[in-house]
Amino acid sequence: MADITQQAQDIHEQLPESTDVTTNDIEARLDTLVNDYQVPIEEARRTVLNTYLEDTDTDPDDIQNSNESVDLATIDDDEQWVDITAKVADLWEPRSDSIAQVGLLGDETGTIKFTKWAKSDLPELHEDRVYRLTNIVTDEYEGQYSVKLNRTTGIEEVDIEMEVGDDTVEVEGALVDIQSGSGLIKRCPNEDCTRVLQNGRCSEHGDVEGEFDLRIKGVLDDGDTIQEVLFDCEATETLTGITLDEAQQMAMDALDTEVVGDEMRERTLGQYYRVAGPVMGRYLLADDFDSIDEYPAHEDVLIRARSI
Repeated sequence: MADITQQAQDIHEQLPESTDVTTNDIEARLDTLVNDYQVPIEEARRTVLNTYLEDTDTDPDDIQNSNESVDLATIDDDEQWVDITAKVADLWEPRSDSIAQVGLLGDETGTIKFTKWAKSDLPELHEDRVYRLTNIVTDEYEGQYSVKLNRTTGIEEVDIEMEVGDDTVEVEGALVDIQSGSGLIKRCPNEDCTRVLQNGRCSEHGDVEGEFDLRIKGVLDDGDTIQEVLFDCEATETLTGITLDEAQQMAMDALDTEVVGDEMRERTLGQYYRVAGPVMGRYLLADDFDSIDEYPAHEDVLIRARSI
């Protein structure tokens, strides 16, 4: 979690000089929201900043912007406020009415997912256009980073040519392990959170009624190196032949969700795959993959795969 003291200092720097508030006042408000009421730091920061702006009748677009301007490939921490210049590489269909736009931003260094919330009331972004985006916040989920546009985000179209870098990598190897936390899982249902529940509890929102999902956190070994790979629900269904509905039925019949992960291991461990996608943190995100019928026999890989 981002340091509350640093967040308070950042907010103080963004407020007009005439604002009669100290950094300690801001830090106290943030601390109450984050630690007493379990409000995510991103939402707490936005709430506190907007409260002071409303008190001074200041337009959010007129506040001082002291964020660092960064390349997309350098984003490697969550809940950081940054500025970027990027091209809208792709737009996807939002899955919720609370989301105005969702898609992929890109610059010369790579790509990153973005979300623009409907309540932020921001201008529409268009594919293949380049924008200067200020005051956006980073987010991290299972090693994958994204950015969120909020009501204080500035959007300015810029007339420049930009080539989007290709951050896709491809690996081949035997699937030698499926890590814990794979199989049938439950995620937090809140619109701004997809965290996996632990014992029915979200680390951000407490006890919630989760929504079922599938995933595989696997390890590919080519005999020389290993690569951790993350398969989302759609990819997991294709890889294992087990749909989300079938997984739920299996768990219901056995009164145990672990049977799903066990069945997935039975069907996939020791098999060879070619997987392509971006690497986010530890994991390669499986955007595209296929099985390999013939693969050079590395005896040590086969031994490890069969022993799991």
